[in-house]
Amino acid sequence: MPAENSQRRLGVGMTIAMWIVLLGLLTLFFQDWDEKQRNPNQNLQTRIGADGVRELVLTRNRAGHYVASGSINGEPVVFMLDTGATDVAIPGPVAKRLRLKQGKAMIYRTANGPVKVYATVLDDVSLDNISLQGVRASINPAMRQQEVLLGMSFLKHLEFTQRGNTLTLRQY
Repeated sequence: MPAENSQRRLGVGMTIAMWIVLLGLLTLFFQDWDEKQRNPNQNLQTRIGADGVRELVLTRNRAGHYVASGSINGEPVVFMLDTGATDVAIPGPVAKRLRLKQGKAMIYRTANGPVKVYATVLDDVSLDNISLQGVRASINPAMRQQEVLLGMSFLKHLEFTQRGNTLTLRQY
């Protein structure tokens, strides 16, 4: 009888371990799937034409936004393109991670009302091979999301065309 009980316990333990591993693998799979739905532009590939024009095509995410992986001062960030934002708007926690210096305090009028932000200048902002130096930005301590709003202080230097679910950016 003791041998049967230990075999039964071993079988139950193995079954529980199998379910834990299966649930862990499913969790990893669906987290990756969800991240790709939120940011379908994780692996950017800029085309460079014979005339030297850099062209990048972004796909709209399931919420209708253009979200893309890029970098600020060589550090990875996730951008949400926002033509309604005057500057590149950086959430407080992201600015802290990037060790950005807060400059002059300013009040911006947003869709959610007035907000206090701090001016800063970014040495380098890149979406794959589309890159600009000395980009005006603001640090918004009240922003809690992780996405950086890629506003017009960056986008005004590019040509962009939207068709269907794609946005094409061109840097001349």
